[in-house]
Amino acid sequence: MSDAASLSHAVPKQQRIARPERRQARAGIVLFAPAFVLLILILIVPVVVAGILSMTDYTLGRPSIDWVGLRNYVDIFTGSSYRKMIVATVLYVVLVVPASVFLGLGAALLIRSLNVGQSFYKTIYFLPVMASLLAMAIVWEFALHPTLGIVNRTLAMGCGTPLEWWPWFARGCAEGFPLWLGDRDYALYTLAFIGVWQSFGFNMVLYLAGLTSVPSDLYGAASMDGVKSGWERFRLITWPMLGPTTVFVVTITMIRSFQVFDTVEALTHGGPAKSTYVMIYAIYEKGIAQNLVGLGAAITILFLAFVMLISVAQRRFVERKVHYQ
Repeated sequence: MSDAASLSHAVPKQQRIARPERRQARAGIVLFAPAFVLLILILIVPVVVAGILSMTDYTLGRPSIDWVGLRNYVDIFTGSSYRKMIVATVLYVVLVVPASVFLGLGAALLIRSLNVGQSFYKTIYFLPVMASLLAMAIVWEFALHPTLGIVNRTLAMGCGTPLEWWPWFARGCAEGFPLWLGDRDYALYTLAFIGVWQSFGFNMVLYLAGLTSVPSDLYGAASMDGVKSGWERFRLITWPMLGPTTVFVVTITMIRSFQVFDTVEALTHGGPAKSTYVMIYAIYEKGIAQNLVGLGAAITILFLAFVMLISVAQRRFVERKVHYQ
């Protein structure tokens, strides 16, 4: 009787313990469901729709849709203008990312070493990030004007000086300095310079945040071990400790560089001769301006693939670094 009584009391007790857990699980599902539905509707569904449209010749207002398979992707990789698009995008990223990352790091280190005026320099370097890029693009357009712009007028002041020993400078004095935004040999490099100017202040702020997390005790221990020079402290302590920050900065800068559009639309419209025909502008031109939605969707999928590859590479690098440590 005692065993039966204990068993009869044990079963309700287990049920009483299980009921709160089930209620908690149901409450978690209810709370999680809205975010999951929004994730599907906002992120997953548009990508799936774009993937489907990329295999069609769909245009807005057309009553029928023809399935073309991978033809849009074949056109991207075989057409001369699309090859220029990929080359211009990759070259822009290769130019902007290293320069803006190292300039941001250098500015952060210099500002951190100051005893006075840190807030002033932080504000000055961060101003391009806060300013409207479209408005700043118009300012750069006037500054880079071939005859009235301050850039070429300043360069012209060096004519007749020892600077003319430089062949490029001498040629500019004789024939005129470049049409920075109208010359296919200079347009993309000019946009890259503007991109670096606009983005390195943001990287500086990220590196300043990363520098605050470096323990000062490490520098004291390194000094006791005979590390005296600033370069050795940077190489042995600062740079390794900034590893996670650098991975994040590089990833964010690469994604933002792939997304460049404002300066291209405001200054060059993809020209001259498609030399600044980057991917986001190509998506806008094909999908919106020319109403080639299928082709624009294919370029969009290709752009998302680039961003995904960058994100996966960044995650693998971070995981490997953490495992190594």
